Amino acid sequence: MIRRFSMLLAGVGIGALGITAANHVTPFSATADAAGSETYRQLDIFGDIFERVRSQYVNEPEEEKLIKSAINGMLQSLDPHSSYLDLKESGNMRDQTRGKFGGLGIEVTMENELVKVIAPIDDTPASKAGVLSGDLISQIDGENVRGLSLAQAVEKMRGLVNTAIELTILRKGADIPIKIKIVRAEITVKSVKSRIEGDDVGYLDVNGFTEQTFAGLKAAIEKIRKDVPDDKLKGYVVDLRLNPGGLLGQAVSVSDAFLERGEIVSTRGRQKGNVSRESAKPGDLTQGKPIIVLMNGGSASASEIVAGALQDHRRGTVLGTRSFGKGSVQTIIPLGQNGALRLTTALYYTPSGCSIQGKGIDPDITVEQPLPEELQGRVEARGESSLRNSITGESQDDTGSGSFAYVPPDPKDDIQLNYALELLRGTKTDAAFPPKANKMPLSKSCKRV
Repeated sequence: MIRRFSMLLAGVGIGALGITAANHVTPFSATADAAGSETYRQLDIFGDIFERVRSQYVNEPEEEKLIKSAINGMLQSLDPHSSYLDLKESGNMRDQTRGKFGGLGIEVTMENELVKVIAPIDDTPASKAGVLSGDLISQIDGENVRGLSLAQAVEKMRGLVNTAIELTILRKGADIPIKIKIVRAEITVKSVKSRIEGDDVGYLDVNGFTEQTFAGLKAAIEKIRKDVPDDKLKGYVVDLRLNPGGLLGQAVSVSDAFLERGEIVSTRGRQKGNVSRESAKPGDLTQGKPIIVLMNGGSASASEIVAGALQDHRRGTVLGTRSFGKGSVQTIIPLGQNGALRLTTALYYTPSGCSIQGKGIDPDITVEQPLPEELQGRVEARGESSLRNSITGESQDDTGSGSFAYVPPDPKDDIQLNYALELLRGTKTDAAFPPKANKMPLSKSCKRV
């Protein structure tokens, strides 16, 4: 799956693989039956094997690492998203969902085994220190980047606020490597970016769902409405492409920003009757302006909740390609000083009763975004249904979920975006736009809950 990798030096950003959980914290409740004698016999076998490995393996193993690997092996056999987080990892997740962290303020990717700067973020330590787009980071505090994964390099570059780091940079046009010393600061991830397309369409790029997302969306809409007269504003493009998801509560709030009433999402757990529903409250921040939602194979989890709610309520037209298909909810269960357990506890359903798990959301208008020549034949479309041990959803079919996840860096090459702009401006027409109000279809392949 190809995506613009956004690693704002807080560690791997939420959903680096496009499969982020719609995380929410709930207290643990033991509702299952007690384990039987056979279960404890199996645990005795595990203890016996652990002791033999610990005492007889050719190299002395790290006992803590053995236990952690055993726990994760158990959880990963359930589904791709359940896992054990040690204290450091659980802290990283809290930082990611908060949308604030100690770092440098740059978006990076990997190129030829070096970390490449996509762009420094305005008014951050990196931009003030002179880091430029296109810079290649070859060393971090004197350690070579070659041989590290992107996640490992990012881990080394983040850290406590007010601590220093030295980057060795290779820059086009420079004869020798450049060493730049940067002092880390608190970086706030901008999960909503906005602009005015032409002078008549509001563009809202929602790239993740952190604690900052709804506030960012509200501010962006207010600015667009202030800058563009209401009689001139044709509508909004809500771009959820490459959005791997995030917090369930933020997905509900973002959906509610465009809806006046009705169910947004429901979640259903293991126990019969364990169904939770979230509904919209009166108040549409856009005052009923037309909305087109952009979606592709990089749209997962919380972004699918938003797209599904706007589609089912006929509030917005979804354009692009089929989404990733991650329709499960992970509960973060704190384990005190032992970290946390991320456990899949429920599946979510759109207002019309459709499970997105393993299928994804089909657009109202399918518009393919061609891959550039250098990527053709080198990547494949992937979705939740292709992941090992993925949960089979009620609506899942043989076609599988997901599609290519690519967005051109230059908007003029963005076929999906430009198709949406033409629809909003009336220079192109389609039967699916605008959607017909009060016509919420129930797919034959979906089951109500």
